[in-house]
Amino acid sequence: MNESLDVLIIGGGLVGASLAIALDDAGLRVALAEAAPPRVDLQPSYDERNLVLARVSVNALEALGVFDATTPAIPLRRIHVSRRGDFGAVRLDAEALGLPPFGAVLPARELGNALLRRLDTCAQLVRIAPAQAVAIEPVADAVEVELRSGDTRRRVRARLLVGADGTESFVRNAFGIEAERRDYAQSAIVTTLTTERPLDGHAYERFTDSGPVALLPLGDRRAGLVLTVPAADAEVVAALDDAAFLAVVHERFGWRAGRFARPGRRKPYPLACMLAERTSAPRMVLVGNAAQTVHPIGAQGFNLGLRDALTLAELLREAAACEGDPGDAALLARHVERRAPDREATTSFSDDLVRLMGNDFLPLRALRTLGFHALDRIGPLKRRFALRGMGYRGDVPALGLMR
Repeated sequence: MNESLDVLIIGGGLVGASLAIALDDAGLRVALAEAAPPRVDLQPSYDERNLVLARVSVNALEALGVFDATTPAIPLRRIHVSRRGDFGAVRLDAEALGLPPFGAVLPARELGNALLRRLDTCAQLVRIAPAQAVAIEPVADAVEVELRSGDTRRRVRARLLVGADGTESFVRNAFGIEAERRDYAQSAIVTTLTTERPLDGHAYERFTDSGPVALLPLGDRRAGLVLTVPAADAEVVAALDDAAFLAVVHERFGWRAGRFARPGRRKPYPLACMLAERTSAPRMVLVGNAAQTVHPIGAQGFNLGLRDALTLAELLREAAACEGDPGDAALLARHVERRAPDREATTSFSDDLVRLMGNDFLPLRALRTLGFHALDRIGPLKRRFALRGMGYRGDVPALGLMR
């Protein structure tokens, strides 16, 4: 006999786990299926990256009880953006703009730990792991999913199926949804290092011909580094000895934070973008990287996916309060409509910024310089830019609003 659920979430990464938590106590029978066992060291998305959490994300994670006093998130108070070879820079200071911290910086592994702790408190949630979706079949008023764990198979019937299973989403492919892809021919080398001067809540994004370099505060004098390099050079650069690697970083970034030392383990991540041609089908919806995967420039990826999850949870909770159908076509249409402006603006911003900042055409450099000067000097424009980066764009889910 098939198990019957209201909502089945495929994918227990950062976005899928957040959605499951947001549906806790919603009056729905919810299951979370994940291919990896529920351990932070085995979940691929709980990796070595350092995440910049936008203010909306921080607000929501606090409201959901994911963050507590032990969560080592560093408030992000100042941001410095520049482009090597161009004049001018954009300097954002939250206090000067009359805003709370722009967000926080947190290693993905630490966010994973916090999510797993919170998932352990979800008394009604059904957790199925390790389990991989191997077949999906739409049926009357539901979707049937076959899950495989080793040699064991089980069939689950859900009134709503949520695909939160990443860029190569099995759910998206099972519904025949095409995706537009772009390979940037770049890789991001992620590591940590020690700075001579404390960053004190100060993040830097430095654009160069070879791609952006980001330096993120992690507390004390430790910092997260994201160094973008041509994909063909990634393994060579990651394998350099410490002195040679730091020389590359200084050549690209400069000396604003003083001398760098003690780089950690380096791991390259290939960079590409993916945009699903649609994010819903009958009794199915895509969230997070299954719906769109963006370049890490501007640190928008997880934040965008979390807003997908928060909006969906808000609509599902409203439906549950009225004993409505979680897979109702009108509900899914409302989700797509609410998410469209944020999704379109954020994905376009990330892609356009990659191409704009990577182009060394002289007239374009002059336009960038003018843009930097205008954004740095016009207060209302700077504040609006900051708020959008904090996640306040489009129809913001209620959990993310300022408190």
